[in-house]
Amino acid sequence: MKQKTQLKVLLIATLALFGKSYCDAAAGHGHSNGEHSHRVSKSAAHEVQGGPHGGRLITIVDPHMEFLVTPERFVQLTFLGRDGQVVPVADQVVSAIGGDRSAPTKVEFVKNEGGLISTAALPEMKRMPIILQIKVTPDATRVRETFYLNMSNCPSCEYKEYACICRH
Repeated sequence: MKQKTQLKVLLIATLALFGKSYCDAAAGHGHSNGEHSHRVSKSAAHEVQGGPHGGRLITIVDPHMEFLVTPERFVQLTFLGRDGQVVPVADQVVSAIGGDRSAPTKVEFVKNEGGLISTAALPEMKRMPIILQIKVTPDATRVRETFYLNMSNCPSCEYKEYACICRH
């Protein structure tokens, strides 16, 4: 009996020590952070940025990439240079998987007006997991960005939740 009580105390102490760090790290609830600021919340401790068209900024690749869902539910990708300006698409290879986990939708991208556009629309879901696979060049190592695409309007700013910059 005494051993169970000691384990509970140890567990509570561990959660108290590490729980705050986890909560602080999760406070951005999956929002992208990075170097280039386009639209920034003045109250944020760290700058949270969005893309120039109101999409989610993907910063794991260089050049950075804006992920934007169009009104027709196609995904538009725009590449941004270090100065935050739009740069033409080069040899990037991108694919995405999203939608219902039991029947996911895979979309490929083709060049369109200086960026990439998906060849298929995303399913009509308010919230869905997205796995974005990116190769900066055809022979480069593939990197993955995963997030939930939440199409709800943010209650604090004018963007969709997946691209929210206000850290509400």
